[in-house]
Amino acid sequence: MTAKTSSKPKTSKPRVPVREQPQELPRKATSLGLSARPETFPLAPEETALIVVDMQNAYATKGGYLDLAGFDITGAAGVIKKIKKVIAAARALGMPIVYFQNGWDAAKQEAGGPQSPNWWKSNALKLMRSNAQYDGKLITKGTWDYAIVDDLVPQPEDIVIQKPRYSGFAGTNLDAMLRARRVRNLLLVGVATNVCVESTLRDAFFLEYFPILIEDAAWQAGPRELHTATVMNTQSFFGWVTTTSEFCALSNQA
Repeated sequence: MTAKTSSKPKTSKPRVPVREQPQELPRKATSLGLSARPETFPLAPEETALIVVDMQNAYATKGGYLDLAGFDITGAAGVIKKIKKVIAAARALGMPIVYFQNGWDAAKQEAGGPQSPNWWKSNALKLMRSNAQYDGKLITKGTWDYAIVDDLVPQPEDIVIQKPRYSGFAGTNLDAMLRARRVRNLLLVGVATNVCVESTLRDAFFLEYFPILIEDAAWQAGPRELHTATVMNTQSFFGWVTTTSEFCALSNQA
């Protein structure tokens, strides 16, 4: 009787990974090639808005909230100069300019109260609670701290969004204002890169906008590594990164 021999198990050939075919971002006839990372971005000016995040005395001027809280704001003056150039270029291209102002009413109703995480995590609120001389003076509507810096005062045609949280989309009509103007692309500049700028940028991505960070026109709250981390997060996961000079160069294409 012949013994049965076990058959050799079949081995499957290793799968060759499927390579994604190179694709291009959608572009319009009016699109300009914005040099950016990770790839050139086809920017249609009529579908783009510039978002100027929290360029208030609180965040960019000596004696303002961030300075009083011990954060380094030495880079803010240089950022203001960059933002002035970006605003001028955006106006020349016909883009709407949207300014954010972060803060609350004098009674702090908009801050949320003790049942809100904002009440416990906001450094401005903590500083006002621990130092009576600052109460009602830090990022509070109607104060010097809340005002936009003199060099970047909005023009009558600009949009000003008063926001009570880090993201410009939280508790505001920003999304409605942008969609009414058929905006799809958002250029972001301002302070702080790792807090309000990044929070707005992430929310923009989740809401199907194309966010673009102008990296040298933003400044962080904390160590420089936090700015770098936001830049890496943006170009890797949430959007595109460019510079002031690259954006301003678009006027040569228009």
